[in-house]
This record gives sequence, structure tokens and C-alpha cells, in this order.
Amino acid sequence: MNPREQSWLRLHLTPGLGRAGIIRLIEAFGSPEEALDVGPVAWKKRASIRSTVAEALPGHNSPLFLETLENLERLNVHIVSLWDDEDYPALLRSIYDPPALLYVRGGLPRHPGLAVVGARQASLPNQRLTHTLCQQIAAQGFAIVSGLARGIDRAAHEGALAANGTTVAVLGCGIDRIYPLDNAHLFDQIPAQGGAIVSEYPPDTAPLARHFPGRNRIISGMCQGVLVVEAAVRSGSLITAGFALDQGREVFAIPGPAYSPASCGTNQLLKDGAHLVTESADILDILRPGSADNRPSIEEDPFENQLSGQTLRVYHELQDSPLHVDELARKCGLTPMEVSAILLHLELANGAIQLPGMRFVRKRSS
Repeated sequence: MNPREQSWLRLHLTPGLGRAGIIRLIEAFGSPEEALDVGPVAWKKRASIRSTVAEALPGHNSPLFLETLENLERLNVHIVSLWDDEDYPALLRSIYDPPALLYVRGGLPRHPGLAVVGARQASLPNQRLTHTLCQQIAAQGFAIVSGLARGIDRAAHEGALAANGTTVAVLGCGIDRIYPLDNAHLFDQIPAQGGAIVSEYPPDTAPLARHFPGRNRIISGMCQGVLVVEAAVRSGSLITAGFALDQGREVFAIPGPAYSPASCGTNQLLKDGAHLVTESADILDILRPGSADNRPSIEEDPFENQLSGQTLRVYHELQDSPLHVDELARKCGLTPMEVSAILLHLELANGAIQLPGMRFVRKRSS
């Protein structure tokens, strides 16, 4: 990290300071370096920062600062600030309460973005649809922005990656925390493929429930529009849609069965005027008129058409990233023995490949 980023880090690691305190300091002193050079009396007099907070500022040689700096440099994390950084997302800068600082692993895209949110326990058909939509939309040059959660978030990220596109994962925890752990492959793959892992929270911040609404405003704030795939009446996805409306973004929703609790939220969004989505053209025609005609076609998987029941369910869960047989069993609601038998069938039919450690990936048809 360069000296300016280290100055931001020291301020952000100050217990009790937070976003509002940093904003007051920059308004009062103009830069993080100037704020660090003055003492607690000046912080209290000119920025209304309590003396106890100012006195808690970590020094250059404090263990907290040095350990955090070493950890962030190991992860190749850099800090982007609201005030003096051209890499700060322009759309995010324009919202009512933009983050003062962003921790970034990878590179923030400069092209337009689509936020994609939905249920963690989403249905397999909607996860597949999300993957396809994001693959097609990413191929048109849009960055897919989501929250690195299970279900719809993971399908969105993996869809963008499958198109060799760009995706951004916004965390509700510190950027040095992988949450959930079963998305660890995305934590490395996203920045390696030109995207970014982003957090506004200081390093080592736990993924507490109160952090996720703040995370959601960033997801919508970075993008031109938000797609909601599955959402119950009370869900974080609807919170994100609410932020999108407040921020003047387009809202898209995928309809679902009237009797399904997982579709109540999306169906209500449609009643309230959200754009109905069943294919990528429904989004592209709004965000970039004319581009839908040029979207790449996603070929059907002929092997999938030969499957049904539990075998199809297991095949749906297999992706390019290896999954352990126990994880597949959990996802499919089957026993490891049942999944092992199905995987053997898929291997013999050239639909799956076993890797060391009882991990499996889908074998793509040529």
C-alpha cells in the first residue's frame, strides 16, 4: 500500500470513528495526512470527534496497524477513497450515502453494471436461469455485481465468469474474510479474471446481519439496474430493490408461482412497476437498447435432456468448480451414498469427472 492508503487505513482502524467521523475529518482538514498530523484537541474542536476516539488512533508501529497492513498486502488489497481516487465507481459516488472508503481486491470495472440478487436457497431452475442471463449479459460488456452469497449470488458470479466477463462481489464483512466458505473458489477466481472483491468494512469485521443492508446499497449503487430473481416478502433482496429505487436505478424481476413464498417479493415488485424478465433481452433492451439483438446464444446441453429426477438435480449442481460429494449431498437433499451412486452413473455417461479427494466437476460437452 502506498503512504496515502496507509493513512486511510490508520483512520479506518480507529475504534469508534466510522464513516461519519472520517467524513467530518476530511471536511475539516482536507486530507488523511493532515488529519493524522493534528492531535485529539483539534479533532474535537474542528471535527466534533470525541477525545477518547482520537486517542485510540493506532500509531505507525502499533501491532493492529502493522498486522492489518501485512494481511492486506498479502491479499493484494488496495484502498479506494471517495475524495481523491479516480477508481472510485462514478455511479456509487452519486448516491446519498456513498462509502468513505472501499477495500478492493482486484480491479473495479469502468463499464456499466447490473446488480443481481436473490434467495440463498433458490430453486435449481432459477439458479440455472440466473447463470444463463448473467452469462449473456456479461458477454455484452456489463459487469455483474452481487454479494457472494449462496444460491442466486453464486449463480450470477459464475455466469459472468463463464462468459469470460467481469463480476464484482460486495461483502458484508471484512475483505480478509471469506463468507460463506463454500464460495472460496470465487474469492480467488473473480479478481484473477479481471473483477473485484469489495468491502467498505474494516479488515477482520465479522459477517454480522446488521452489515448486509449497508452492503446492499453498494450493490445497487454501483449499477444501472438491479435484477431480483427470488425474494420473499421480507428479504435482503427487496431491501436492495428499495435502495435501487431510491437511487434512481432500473428494477427488474423474474416472476414466479403465485403460491410460492419465494416469489411473493418478486411478484410484488412486478405489480409495483418493475420490468418483467424471462430472458436477457428484457434487461438489455432497457439498459442498452439494440444490444439484445447481438447477444450470444447459449447452447442447450443435450446431455441434460436425457436426465430426470435426482440424477438431473445432481447434474444441475455440478459446475466447473470442484464440489465434494458431501457438499453435493447437502445441496441436493440426498445422502452421500445416493449421490455417489448418481455420480458413478454420470461418470460412466461422460457427464461428470471425479477429481482427487472425492470432488467432482461437470464434464462439458464439446
